[in-house]
Amino acid sequence: MTDNLIEKLPLKHNVLVVAAHPDDEALGCGGTIAKHIAQGDFVCVVFMTAGVSSRENSSNNDTELRKLAMEQALAILGVHNFHCYDFPDNKMDSVPLLSVVKCIEQLLKRYQPSIVYSHFSHDLNIDHRITHQAVMTACRPTKGSSVKKILSFEVLSSTEWQSYSTPNFQGQYIVDISQYWSKKEQALQCYQEELRKFPHSRSLECIEALATLRGASHGFPKGEAFQVERILD
Repeated sequence: MTDNLIEKLPLKHNVLVVAAHPDDEALGCGGTIAKHIAQGDFVCVVFMTAGVSSRENSSNNDTELRKLAMEQALAILGVHNFHCYDFPDNKMDSVPLLSVVKCIEQLLKRYQPSIVYSHFSHDLNIDHRITHQAVMTACRPTKGSSVKKILSFEVLSSTEWQSYSTPNFQGQYIVDISQYWSKKEQALQCYQEELRKFPHSRSLECIEALATLRGASHGFPKGEAFQVERILD
């Protein structure tokens, strides 16, 4: 069993967060994003889909509202650099994986990140799984790659809802977000249309409970957990 790692973020890194939908970044690593920004790191967030087009009776107005929520959430976290792709929502398995990989490769070349955050490989949501696979493919450990660390985050109502016959998320790498919980909560509040009432796991109460558990399990008030995909010294 892998020992838990409590993270101490070094300064001046280029960080790339690759999320399937707007709100995944806040759910999965909102506190960590805010911490990176506060410590002087450059952060770019990438969204693969608009996150609403697969819903019944969705409209252009729904897409615009989600985009506005995204921009407000990122501003709260301190992110000024982001990219939005228009892959089909909840249908990313319907396009060639290579098309997704090439988009990520372009951003890797442009931003030269040393740290990459993305989805857990066995989330219930298909877009999450495809995004993870594309990230791992684009970040192949070849000579000259800037990527030294790849961490997968958990997203409530997807990570914990997957079948027990699949590998479980391993929260091996813990980030203390105690000072940044309020920013994460404010960012989540921007996505009111995506939040649910308690006891749904995507309620603010459950999101805070998870942050409390991840933090208190390691001696601080709030935390975010990540599964280690790669760490190179």
